Amino acid sequence: MPTMRTAPRRFDPSLLRLVLVTDGHGDLGRLEPIVRAALVGGVRCVQLREPRWTARMLFQACERLRPMVDTVGGILLVNDRLDVAAVGAAHGAQIGHRSLPPSAARQLLGEGAVLGFSAHDHGELDAAADAGCDFALLSPVWATESKPGLPHLGEGRAGLLTASARLPVVWLGGIGPEQAALAAALPPGRRPVGLAVRGAVMHAADPQRAGEALLRAFPAAAQPPAV
Repeated sequence: MPTMRTAPRRFDPSLLRLVLVTDGHGDLGRLEPIVRAALVGGVRCVQLREPRWTARMLFQACERLRPMVDTVGGILLVNDRLDVAAVGAAHGAQIGHRSLPPSAARQLLGEGAVLGFSAHDHGELDAAADAGCDFALLSPVWATESKPGLPHLGEGRAGLLTASARLPVVWLGGIGPEQAALAAALPPGRRPVGLAVRGAVMHAADPQRAGEALLRAFPAAAQPPAV
């Protein structure tokens, strides 16, 4: 559990080992079987990033998807729509620079909800920790197909930022099994608690096997020996 504050009782950073971020196509009929297969493959956090959906559409999607996520003891987050998270449709929200400030988001959601913040540098990681966020999504770590040419951090810089962060950090951006293995090989202090993926699972011919391959490449971090 994070030591920087009292975390919500249901939040466990190990659930962030593999995070599925949806790709914004806005098709629930397509999304539902992908999420189901990804959960079987080991995903334990699903982040609904569907900017074209209305609040009602997102709420209805949560009604369909949350039971599947609850069955495996996972967490379902909605991007930006704090109103949908606040009524309990999801376990919490993922916010960024276009959302309410993280301190206001935490006040709105209360301590019982999971709150993630999308960060790109040390200042944003600090702001997320100060506001009581449960974790930060650091990006882009590697070059992405969705935003070609965008500057990226690389595992060296991302590792340094992760080591200095005061809350759990998940890496996002250009991640496949090769990148997952690079992240797993980093020293414990620089290693993220998890990896977030979009295309690697959403666009895979077999989302279950894609998730399993990523988890094999990024095994759970060794726990320190009990004192």
